[in-house]
Amino acid sequence: MPALYVSETLQSHALERRETIGQLLTPNSTQRTTLIIAGVYVIVIGILWVAPVLNWIIYPFKLLTVGFHEMSHALAGVLTGASIKSIELDPDEGGATRMSGGISWITLPAGYLGSSFIGACLIACGFDTTSSKVACIVLAVFFVFTLWWARKNWLTWVLVAGLGVLIILAWFIADSVALRYVILFVGVMSCMYSIWDIIDDTIDRKVNESDASKFAEVCGCCGSQVWGVFWLIVSFLFFILGILVGVMAFKETASQQAASKFLDSPIH
Repeated sequence: MPALYVSETLQSHALERRETIGQLLTPNSTQRTTLIIAGVYVIVIGILWVAPVLNWIIYPFKLLTVGFHEMSHALAGVLTGASIKSIELDPDEGGATRMSGGISWITLPAGYLGSSFIGACLIACGFDTTSSKVACIVLAVFFVFTLWWARKNWLTWVLVAGLGVLIILAWFIADSVALRYVILFVGVMSCMYSIWDIIDDTIDRKVNESDASKFAEVCGCCGSQVWGVFWLIVSFLFFILGILVGVMAFKETASQQAASKFLDSPIH
């Protein structure tokens, strides 16, 4: 009888855990709307990416993601003891981070994976208004450092200023609901660009030299395409994880989020 009781108790706890996980993974009406909008973003970005002329609509956001890429290199460099000399962006969607010191096997993959991770975090925050505001504050701190490192690069200043204006405008629209969708869009864009960039640079080898080719030289094992595939898988996982965290962590409805007074907009 005691053994049977223990078995039934364990089964009951396992069932409760399954039900709890199932409830966490089940989106509410507000989250379903967010998921639909995120899906629309993916489709629209994919179309605009290859559409002649129309691809200029997302051009500034592409450059912004390049900025995330370079900022990730720089942050990884700082964390591993490097001295950051400069960050540069160019109109051809390229960029460069110049540093001395640091640990190459950490700083080299940080660009692709860092921008993917940033995108995933922004996607998760895009499910909640308060979290979107916090994400903006964190981005602002990162951009202060980026502007210091890129103080001689006019394009970086223009991009950061443009994003700042967009965020401020979105903050004041409909109880900051618009801000959620801006953060969500930037997150989706960052993840998609990182994935596209990895495929272009490392798997299709559309550039002669990439972070993956340098990483392969440093590690001394496996080719750049192998590392490119590995980083691609990690980037996909970040993308999916961002969505799952958003669904599981932010269960407040739109009305509940609107009731939050955290850095509340004076315009309603």
